[in-house]
Amino acid sequence: MANVGSTLHPDGYHGAHERAGFFEGWYVKLISADRSARIAVIPGIFLGLEDSAGRHDEAFVQVLDGATGRSWYERYDAADFHAASGNFDVTIGPNRFTTEGITLDLPESGLHGRVDFATGFDPWPVTVRSPGIMGWYAWVPVMEAYHGVVSFGHDLGGSLSLDGASLSFDGGRGYLEKDWGRAFPAGYIWMQSNHFASSDVSLVGSIAIIPWHRTHFRGFIVGLRMAGPDGRPALHRFATYTAARTETLTVDDDLVRWSLRSKAGLTLDITAERRRGGLLHAPIRTQMHRRVEETLDARIHVTLTDRSGRIILADTGEVAGLEVHGDIDGLLAMV
Repeated sequence: MANVGSTLHPDGYHGAHERAGFFEGWYVKLISADRSARIAVIPGIFLGLEDSAGRHDEAFVQVLDGATGRSWYERYDAADFHAASGNFDVTIGPNRFTTEGITLDLPESGLHGRVDFATGFDPWPVTVRSPGIMGWYAWVPVMEAYHGVVSFGHDLGGSLSLDGASLSFDGGRGYLEKDWGRAFPAGYIWMQSNHFASSDVSLVGSIAIIPWHRTHFRGFIVGLRMAGPDGRPALHRFATYTAARTETLTVDDDLVRWSLRSKAGLTLDITAERRRGGLLHAPIRTQMHRRVEETLDARIHVTLTDRSGRIILADTGEVAGLEVHGDIDGLLAMV
């Protein structure tokens, strides 16, 4: 799965040489300035494996309306999918997604229009040693799924029409990430927000059951983007590959509580408030079949402290994305 060219460009398409058992999708989050419009648009491709019903390939554009919880899955022929491998540039039928913005013409959801990305992307840094959010795991060719953060945040402009209502995104805020590989994890938690009281703060994190040869482990990646002591953007990484550790993780019907400690002694305490959401399709090996509930109305409380207990950041992210899915009991039981 991993190769030099595509691994160093997480934002581009990784499936040029894939024939079956592969998916790739880009998660484009759009939040209006007043936060009343909350839309996630997910363009992607699925190349299925053979099963008793034959093989199924399809392109798709998913839409989640975070204000109402409604969702749509709009199918296209795989031949209608075109994407660049070196940058974010995806076309599915009449719909276009690039670094400049997105143009939509979706008949089932009735979502039409153009949203511009008014400022440049702010990606997770990519180096040969650590090519993006996956760290050195990005070079491992047998991972079940790979992840990329294309932009921690960027400004928006333009408007969309949904069910005849105009949604203005002038002055809004966007976020963009992606996944590719063979299937989603059997159990995972994912969360994201870039709507904190401090406008320069952005958080993304996930923890999942990761297949590894004939066994499994609990892998996690968290990125907290914020201003450093000198005022310039800094990225605090808490991940399996940075030798950070999960101190506690609990999940109930209302809250996800997660405490992490970095190798350098920083502690990150996260409490995510769960909300009802809409259903999205997720890949299994033979089809885009599994239904995953996602909300764009969660709230994430974040506290970052140093080894002496001094609070570096205490803030709350609004209009947050949150998914809690699959074998959560199995995930919690792992250490």
